[in-house]
Amino acid sequence: MTPRMRALTIDAHGGLEQLRYRDDLAMPQLTDPDDVRVRVQAAALNRLDLWVLGGIPGVKLHPGWVLGSDGAGIVDAVGDNVRNVAIGDHVILNPGVVNRGCRCAYCADDDQPFCLSYGILGEHRPGTLAEYVVVPSVNVHTIPRHIPFETAAAFPLASLTAWRMIASRARVQPSDQVLIWGIGGGVAQAALQMVKRIGATAWVTSGSPDKLERASALGADYLLDHRRPELGKEIRARTGKRGVDVVIDSVGEATWPQSLVALGKRGRLVTCGGTTGPHVQVDVRRMFWNQWTLMGSTMGSNAEFDAMTAAFRDGSLMPPVDSVWALDEGRGAFERLQSGEQFGKVVVRL
Repeated sequence: MTPRMRALTIDAHGGLEQLRYRDDLAMPQLTDPDDVRVRVQAAALNRLDLWVLGGIPGVKLHPGWVLGSDGAGIVDAVGDNVRNVAIGDHVILNPGVVNRGCRCAYCADDDQPFCLSYGILGEHRPGTLAEYVVVPSVNVHTIPRHIPFETAAAFPLASLTAWRMIASRARVQPSDQVLIWGIGGGVAQAALQMVKRIGATAWVTSGSPDKLERASALGADYLLDHRRPELGKEIRARTGKRGVDVVIDSVGEATWPQSLVALGKRGRLVTCGGTTGPHVQVDVRRMFWNQWTLMGSTMGSNAEFDAMTAAFRDGSLMPPVDSVWALDEGRGAFERLQSGEQFGKVVVRL
């Protein structure tokens, strides 16, 4: 008989009422010599989990679908070809997976997010909110044993997204002024830490004085209440009409106009989401006159994951954790995420 495991699942798209704690799922087995099975110790939630729950166009699921993209745990079993990790290692998981042996142009360029086979744990493949998960060995990375699993689980997806935006797309330099919208979110907090690690100046926004105060403790240089009107003009006034060099915007319609007002000459705007809506407008005359670069970004490559994990191992990037929940309290964890009141990642301990 196949051993059973506990997991947080859904059988159909909908609201939080679809969440189901189960203790009768079959433990996943190794099916490829490059497979690794990890006993998950902690998993973190992302806004992506709410989108999967509600339904994403083109993404299908089967009943008993395991949610969760972020996970940390202990290697439980390895395939015959696995050399990068061993049973007993403490690890984190890269949530972006491509088909084994893919030879497409994007994979050849080590730019996996563009591969047609690219999928994310919890969205396209069974996720991390389960006692066990099986992934290709390339997606498994060792971490020091002294790092708590709850902290490790909070790191991968949001940090990978932010790393690509900050390091690869915007190429933030120490002399840059960087505006980061919505500092309560995981990507924004990771971006703040990366900006300060580089030595650049960070402007952060929130509608919560408490979140702004906590962002200050993380190193934010300028704190902005984004409930105030014409925030872009305020930034321009405070920078002597120069504006900022980089804007990190994952909000979309609600913030886009002010992002462009705040963006200075030769400015780079990078967006990874549109939580308030997907449709934005650009005055092309201002775009070419100021020689802006407007960029999209999502997830990151294996090489980018390697680079940011090195910073995690040495302690220079460490994600804040908002709260920790038991697996059978999964609905409460989702409610906390949905409320928008969290500062740091919402983590589920297995």
